[in-house]
Amino acid sequence: MIDVVATLRAAGCVFAEDEARLLLDAAATPAELDGLVRRRVAGEPLEVIVGWAEFRGHRVLVDAGVFVPRQRSVFLVENAVALAGPGAVVLDLCCGAGALGLAVAAEVEGAQLHAADIEPAAVACARRNLAGRGRVYEGDLFGPVPETLRGTVDVLVVNAPYVPTDEIALMPPEARDHEPLVALDGGSDGVDVHRRVAAAAPGWLAPGGHLLIETSEHQAPLTAAAMTEHGLVARVTTSDDYYCTVVIGTKPV
Repeated sequence: MIDVVATLRAAGCVFAEDEARLLLDAAATPAELDGLVRRRVAGEPLEVIVGWAEFRGHRVLVDAGVFVPRQRSVFLVENAVALAGPGAVVLDLCCGAGALGLAVAAEVEGAQLHAADIEPAAVACARRNLAGRGRVYEGDLFGPVPETLRGTVDVLVVNAPYVPTDEIALMPPEARDHEPLVALDGGSDGVDVHRRVAAAAPGWLAPGGHLLIETSEHQAPLTAAAMTEHGLVARVTTSDDYYCTVVIGTKPV
């Protein structure tokens, strides 16, 4: 344990002790442990190495090449759960491994969960995580979502890419080198996908339904403006604890 911790710490892993425990649990033999540690030192995401990420009390399976759920997104989940009533129709766009939809549906009685992502690897992963809980579709934003859901969605959660293109190179290697670019690149100002979602969302939301988009404090006014432009009533909420900002757009009744 001491050698593993020292190796991880020397490689710059801030939570070396916690990571060492997870790697030790995942390895069946000393040789396998050595291989896992080498992968981590090389910059591979811990969650991919062990095959899962903890999110809101759930063990979310994470495959190679899939966006790893961030703990800050729990703030989006908390807001979504607060707005969703029993039996709510929940749609998770840009779902990645399906962590957000999974967490929301688990806390909303009778939730009807749907999720979609453009990345085949993410869709395959989400289908494993949401098996028996919801349906997962492959395609660009609303493109693959069944037309029967138009006008019925009560809670639409979106963790779309919002890193400006020029800032991708500044991201930690474990993200920029191991996660799909389509899950990171939000365009020149980071809000391109948000604008596309906001433009189409009113047609999918039920009257009084809510669109929740994770973003940054800097970009929140742009995301809110996109919602307002398309008839949603927008508000911004920020958590210092989670270091996360969420813009919520409500469709008038």
